Amino acid sequence: MAESAVGFLLERLAPVFENKLKLFTGVQAEVIFLKGQLELIRAFLRAADALEESDEELKVWVKQVRDVVHEAEDLLDELELVQVHNHTNGFSIYLSIRNMKARYRIAHELKSINSRMKTISSNRKRFLSKLDSSSEASNSITRGNTWHDQRGDALLLENTDLVGIDRPKKKLIEWLINGCPGRSVISVTGMGGMGKTTLVKKVYDDTEVRKHFKACVWVTVSQSCKIEELLKDLAQKLFSEIRRPIPEGMESMCSDRLKMIIKELLQGKRYLVVFGDVWHMYEWEAVKYALPNNNCCSRIMITTRRSDLAFTSSVESNGKAYNLQPLKEDEAWDLFCRNTFRGDSCPSYLIDICKYILRKCEGLPLAIVAISGVLATKDKRRIDEWDMICRTLGAEIHGNGKLDSFKTVLNLSFNDLPYHLKYCFLYLSIFPQDYLIQRMRLIRLWIAEGFIEAKEGKTKEDVADDYLKELLNRNLIQVAGTTSDGRVKTVRIHDLLREIIVLKSKDQNFASIVKEQSGAWPEKIRRLSVHGILPYWQQHRSVSQLRSLLIFGVGELVSLGKLFPSGFKLLSVLDYQDAPLKKFPLVVIDLYHLRYLSLRNTKVKMVPGHIIGKLHNLETLDLKGTSVRELPVDILKIQKLRHLLVYQFKVKGHAQFHSKHGLKAPTEIGNLKSLQKLCFVEANQDRGMIIRQLGELTQLRRLGILKLREEDAMDFCLSIERLTNLHALSVASEGENKVIDLTFLCSPPPFLQRLYLSGRLQELPSWIQSLHGLARLFLKWSCLNYDPLVYLQDLPNLAHLELLQVYNGDTLHFMCGKFKKLKVLGIDKFDGLKQVTVEKDAMPCLERLSIGRCELLKKIPSGIENLTKLKVLEFFDMPDELMKTICPHGPGKDHCKVLHIPDVYSTYWRDGGWDVYALDSFSRDCSARSGTVMRSHEPRIQWKV
Repeated sequence: MAESAVGFLLERLAPVFENKLKLFTGVQAEVIFLKGQLELIRAFLRAADALEESDEELKVWVKQVRDVVHEAEDLLDELELVQVHNHTNGFSIYLSIRNMKARYRIAHELKSINSRMKTISSNRKRFLSKLDSSSEASNSITRGNTWHDQRGDALLLENTDLVGIDRPKKKLIEWLINGCPGRSVISVTGMGGMGKTTLVKKVYDDTEVRKHFKACVWVTVSQSCKIEELLKDLAQKLFSEIRRPIPEGMESMCSDRLKMIIKELLQGKRYLVVFGDVWHMYEWEAVKYALPNNNCCSRIMITTRRSDLAFTSSVESNGKAYNLQPLKEDEAWDLFCRNTFRGDSCPSYLIDICKYILRKCEGLPLAIVAISGVLATKDKRRIDEWDMICRTLGAEIHGNGKLDSFKTVLNLSFNDLPYHLKYCFLYLSIFPQDYLIQRMRLIRLWIAEGFIEAKEGKTKEDVADDYLKELLNRNLIQVAGTTSDGRVKTVRIHDLLREIIVLKSKDQNFASIVKEQSGAWPEKIRRLSVHGILPYWQQHRSVSQLRSLLIFGVGELVSLGKLFPSGFKLLSVLDYQDAPLKKFPLVVIDLYHLRYLSLRNTKVKMVPGHIIGKLHNLETLDLKGTSVRELPVDILKIQKLRHLLVYQFKVKGHAQFHSKHGLKAPTEIGNLKSLQKLCFVEANQDRGMIIRQLGELTQLRRLGILKLREEDAMDFCLSIERLTNLHALSVASEGENKVIDLTFLCSPPPFLQRLYLSGRLQELPSWIQSLHGLARLFLKWSCLNYDPLVYLQDLPNLAHLELLQVYNGDTLHFMCGKFKKLKVLGIDKFDGLKQVTVEKDAMPCLERLSIGRCELLKKIPSGIENLTKLKVLEFFDMPDELMKTICPHGPGKDHCKVLHIPDVYSTYWRDGGWDVYALDSFSRDCSARSGTVMRSHEPRIQWKV
């Protein structure tokens, strides 16, 4: 992590040398010296970071580097504050003297930092020989002397020791033996500790597999693998397998010569080569051309923690990638009891404790085996000891030697991360246990923290999204929820992996997590995450270096000014999301460095102009779910603002279904040139001036407009044509009967993926058919006189289509071979609709179909049995006559047509909420009113940008 801190500071120093931050006399030289020392130290910090756990002296040295780097970063930010005050506060003798004192103090402290850095750098030389010898030791460790012992033990497990292996084993054997005659790659991927090596070894040793292949070789790839060593290892094992002597001089052969020898050995043979634990793409790239494609049904197997590597290596060879899943609940319990109670059953009084601990393991075999090994040594009569482990599992992982191997396995994935990803991954420790982390919230927080550096041709959001994908590919975080068009919506982290990074975060002084009144804070706090309770007992603690404050689940708030009277002038992130906050926090007025301010889902009603206008570095202002309805003109001073979210859903029955409250924005909104997301702005003000201003926001990716007037249609279309980066657009007219005229739009945004239109359409815009990237289309109140499906059915990437009061006709016809990618379809309030027809091969990917409030529709869609992938069929507020047709004991004959659909629901809006009935409930009473399953006040579908 020290390497990450140094790399981060070096990036922060870049503006200094680009003259963005002017330095006064005496400081320039100190900064240059600091930069030179940092570059020298950074050269070998990665090795030191990886080995500090096993060397206390080295650990102290790394901590010294990290502390000095943090202090230097703080000084740079303070220097910027001094310069800002110098330029903005006007001239006064008092301010001039105060700033001069601050300058001298900063210069003195920077000189002191450089003196310490010089000493640290000189001490570095003492560690060089230690690092060299430790590097060799590390290589041998990685090859098998320490953590690989656990993997070696896994290779020796008997079948009776394994659970949940039969199904994936059978699948992999089938892939190996059957399939194309050419060489293909079978990859097995999953997070560390999932059991990839164990599974593949059992496949490799299977009698059927060994008979099928003439040469079988297993090669273990170390994390610090050298290509020549890997090729030598492969060649030696091949010579041994085919019983031929190893050529003289092979130890000194270059990689090209080794590849030729391997290729000659395997040519004409049906071979199986397994590469265990491949970490990087270059390792696969280095060996793949040595393995001939000899049309003998040869196979290569790879185990890896990286999903992208597994997918790429398999796809390019027409192979397969198997994503190993956690154990099922019953399998996990079986494995847990076998190892904990050694064949005996779990005592009834320990079941709840054991079930809780097992839930923390989340089906991860290595975690189950490791923790059950600890529990096996405990006295089963001492319930208090078991309960203690249950309550302090994180401390147990840190302090119990029996769990060291488990911790090492997961730490390897962290150590393999490049420095810019280590900060991003460690940041996940600030979120509470089992918290679903919204993707865009995380991306905006990373950007505000300064972890993301823009690359040429990409925005910071693009780069952050790449970082997130990389962490997903490495199986360090998991997708928790996706949108209907396949975008990642929320992510989460495995409970035990979270425990490990929380410990690492605390050890590295990266973040402090407060969950209770007791406990000690570190001397200097950089990031503070409060879970459930504000720390009153620390009221007078200095937090002058605090960079981030995030509050989760706090029932009662105290003014931050009272809680931290000394202030936190360097704060860049303040996140109040879901907190019981009633007023805009006045404390932010002095936070020049603040980049992220979230008041989402609070009770704030007003944003003071004299405060918000001072936040010149603010990039995200999240007021979604608040009662704010108007923004002050002072917000136009925030030229760096990238994300402005100010809206609230309102659901009051069907008449205002999916409606939103927007905001009144300043007329000159076009001055905010950096805006990427603007939702939702009311357009019926200032005689359409705002509509013309929108064209100035050329960086916009998401735009939401409410109350668009018909007379502003041409200006609106002209503005939209200028927004060439737009990915999502939501437009609502002034009311249900008001027209949206988008026919003036000649060149729609080329990258538009999501389009939401609420209002009457005299005709469906012809340009919609040209949106080949369109994945979501919601139309509401269109009231067209012709079937819109004809114009939408060939959109190649349309995954979600919602139609609410869109068509006045009596028939909807889904034609054969159309809507090829559609997964979700909603049909709502088609007053004249009497028949829906689905031809064979229409909507072949449809998974969810919702039909509601079509009073004349008395039969289910004709051809619904053709929708073979349909998982959910939902009717809401539909006639009883239709529901009777699918009741198994009713008069209808269509029950058999929906038997292939796992979930069939009937939903009714009653007294401000939804009553939901499952098919097995309303089948007992064809009036479809018995057996309520769920009561919900949430909208069935949310219209989002």
